[in-house]
Amino acid sequence: MNTAIPQKNLEEMLDRAVREVTKQAAGVCLFQGGGELSEDLCSVHISFNRGFHTSLTLCADTALLTRMAQNALEEETPTTQDLEDFCKEYFNILCGKIAAILFRYTKIPARFSVPEFYRGRYTPEEHQMQFVLTYADGNQQSAHLTHYVPQGGENNGSAAK
Repeated sequence: MNTAIPQKNLEEMLDRAVREVTKQAAGVCLFQGGGELSEDLCSVHISFNRGFHTSLTLCADTALLTRMAQNALEEETPTTQDLEDFCKEYFNILCGKIAAILFRYTKIPARFSVPEFYRGRYTPEEHQMQFVLTYADGNQQSAHLTHYVPQGGENNGSAAK
């Protein structure tokens, strides 16, 4: 998809989706240009396996994800399993919105894997980072959405040029 979506447009699409879904699903407003991530992190990852050959990883401060889960689940103290389940569902919703936006722009249907949850920072093997969108909330907690493309070439079906 290198020729389908210029990187700037893709970044704008992903940014809009992240902000909208995060506000709607978790009641948290994110602002671009966040600071550094803390040492206590969680990551959620998907791979687009039909239509596009890219992947996305959201790596965020555990405190931010916990607050998002608290808001969405309306629970004061979500369990570790609640946090994982929330993160997977949140990312599934986010990636569904992204797939819909990509389809409207390219007319290429996209399918993505089931979200995978990790404690700490996750980087997919055999992929290289193309760009990172950074976010912060009002509590100085941060999140990074990283767009990865397969290693080894420009015309490999990635999502941007």
